[in-house]
Order: sequence, then C-alpha cells, then structure tokens
Amino acid sequence: MNERTQRLEGEPQSANNTLFEKIFHLRAHGTNVRTEVIAGATTFFTMCYTLLVTSGLMSQAGMDKGAVFVATCLVAIVGCLLMAFLANYPIAVAPGVGLLGYFAFSVIIGSGVPWQTALGAVFISGVLYAVISLFKLRDWIIESIPDSLRIGLSGGIGLFLAFIALRNSGILVANQATLVSLGNVVSLHSLLALLGFFLVIAFESRRIKGGVLLSIIIITIIGLVMGDINYHGIVSLPPSLSPTFMQLDLMGALQPDMISIILTLLLIAIFNDVGTLLAIGDTYPDMKTKQGKMPRIGRALFSSGATSVFASFFGTPTAAVYAENFAGVSAGGRTGLTAFTIAILFALALLFSPVAEMVPNYATAGALLFIAVLMMGGLARVDWLDLTEAAPAVVTTAMIPLSSSISDGLGLGFISYVVIKVVSGRFRQIPIGCWVLAIVFLLKFIFLH
Repeated sequence: MNERTQRLEGEPQSANNTLFEKIFHLRAHGTNVRTEVIAGATTFFTMCYTLLVTSGLMSQAGMDKGAVFVATCLVAIVGCLLMAFLANYPIAVAPGVGLLGYFAFSVIIGSGVPWQTALGAVFISGVLYAVISLFKLRDWIIESIPDSLRIGLSGGIGLFLAFIALRNSGILVANQATLVSLGNVVSLHSLLALLGFFLVIAFESRRIKGGVLLSIIIITIIGLVMGDINYHGIVSLPPSLSPTFMQLDLMGALQPDMISIILTLLLIAIFNDVGTLLAIGDTYPDMKTKQGKMPRIGRALFSSGATSVFASFFGTPTAAVYAENFAGVSAGGRTGLTAFTIAILFALALLFSPVAEMVPNYATAGALLFIAVLMMGGLARVDWLDLTEAAPAVVTTAMIPLSSSISDGLGLGFISYVVIKVVSGRFRQIPIGCWVLAIVFLLKFIFLH
C-alpha cells in the first residue's frame, strides 16, 4: 500500500465524500474530493479561453456572438457531465478550437455554406462518431496506432501547447519571411507568462497541490493590480440562445456536396480525441489498466460524439476532447468528479462571464508550457536506434504544431510510418489497420484538404 493510499484511508469521510465515493470510486483511483475539485478548476481556467475564441470566430461567420457564448457553455456542460457519469473520466469536452478555423473560414466563409447547414453537418458527424464508438471499430482504430506514433503524438501535442502559449503571450509573433520569430520578450505579457511558468515549476517541484491553478490566479491578480486587465464586474445575465438554438439545417447537410465536409469533421474529431486520450494515458500510466489499455475509452469517445450532437442543437462546431485536460490530470484529476467540477464552473460562467473574461491568455501560458515539459518527456521512450520507428515519431511530433492540427500531424505520421517500413523491407511489421488508416489519411489530404 503506497503512502497516498494510506493517507486517503485515514481521512474522515463526510456525507458528501461518501456520495462522491459511491459515484466516482475515488479511493480506487488514489484520489480525493479536494484533489479532484482543484484539478477541475485547473482545467477550467486553462481552457476557458474557448468561451471568447469560439464566440469571436463564429461571429465572423455570421452567427450571433452572445448566443454562441451561451451555446459554448452549454455544450461544455453537457460534454463534461457525459464524461463524468458515463465514462468516469477527468476529461473536459467543449467545442473544438482546432475545428474553429476550418468550420468558420473554410466551410462557412470559404465554401459559402450557410452556418445552419454547417450545423447540420455537425449533427450527422456526431451521430456517426457516437455509433462508431459503440462497436469494436473503435478498438481497431486505437490498436492500429503503433507505439512510436503514440509517443510522437504526445510530444507533438506538447509542442503544440507550447506554441499556443508562446504565441498568446507575445513571445512568438508572426513573421512573413520566417513564419514566426521572437517577439518582445520584455513586454509585460511576455514577462508575466514566463513568471507564471516559473511559478508552476516552483510549486510543482515543491509538491504544492494545485500549483498550476495557483499560478494562474497569481498572474491574473498581478495583471489586475498593474491595470493591464480591465475589471468588468462580477455578475451579468447570460445573453439569449434563441438566435442559434435548433437552427441546424439537416436536409441541407444531406446534399452530396456536404459529404466531404461531414467526413472531415468526423475524421478530425475521432483522431483528435483518440490521440489526446492516448497521449494522456501514455503521459500518466496510472490512467491505464495493468494490460496497458485505457479503461472505458469507448464510453469516453461516445460521450464526445454525443456532445457534438448537442453542439449542433445549441449552435457551435463539433465538440472535442481538449489537450488542456493535461493541466487537470497533472494536478491529480483521475475521476469523473474532475469533469463534474468543470461542468459546474462552465454553468457558473453563464452568470459570471465577466470573471471568466478577466483571465488573460498570458495567465494560462505558464501552465501550458509546464504541460509541454511533461509531455515531451515521453520522447525518451522512442527507440532511436530503429530509424523506421524513430523517423515516424519525429514526423508526428513536428507536424502537429507546424500544421496546427493534431489530426493532420497524426495522418502524416501514419503515412510516413507505412512508407518508411515498406522502403526498409519491413512491411510485415505494419498492422493491417495502419495500412487502412494511412490510405484514408492520404485520400483525405488529396480530396478533402
């Protein structure tokens, strides 16, 4: 029996603790109510930027900004509750930020698809996703990902989070000649982002619980004191949802020219979620069974797919498992109580939206950089002496941040894995599913990209 389990067994249980224990089996997962609540709050404050990003981008596509803000909260609430009670996972689900650009600028603005029809495509892809997750096809997909690609996937998501953090804090800026370059590292935002990162490292190295959340709070308070963050008040009534509620055009989404859009939404959602969940399991082995598998992953994937169906009703793009869940898991979240906490905070965000808006991107940048450090450590498990395994891992790791897409990075990893194994004369080492997925991604890049 380890020290943590002994400590948990020695704790007195209140009525609430007993209830949560019955529902979420906290002790079996080596956790407690306090840890789970802190983890949920950590994930929420790390990902709550989606409330502003989603509403802002969707308003550019012609949707009502206030309604999308409310819809984003409701989708996150539904997704987190499904994860909590169906899968008992410490995982948050919300409208996928990775899909926002494709949905708003490629589908609606670029292709001229009405946003109502685009929401119909979200509904169909969500139904297909939920159905797939109920059958063995989900296991086939998961088992078709070689270990080297899983490790590269974890590292790639880490680099992606680091890139987002550095960009949001102004440490990296756009450059026409080199794509990105170093920004003003002595600006207030950059310095506060770096301070947040150093604080997280200090708290975690000293084993201070909730260090990630604590650093976010400290940096936000500093921003308020220095006058960089405007105080917007505490409470406000949520805007009306009626401009987007049940506005999806299902018949329009059933037209032949929408097939490619539906398939793209489906593929991106599946591989984003599978990739992120597997990366979490690889980074935190205690999330796996003794056989090395993620328990109840089918329920988790079903929860995400079902959430996309609700997203089409409320008025947001396809839902997704967030990479920011690493923040909550790193803070000790191991059960659905973490997801339940996140759902409550998103519900509160409906009434306390001014408070959520006051947490700036640079306040969460340090947390994202810290998670990137943890995720990059998995690359040590790559068999660097076997180039046919190392090279695809590097391709996956590099292309996720460079393409700003977990799905595209993983797809290029699959293709490179198959090609490298074939030209090296090791085609017998390629799983059948890996062949199929490499071909699917190749066709996606040719016809749907």
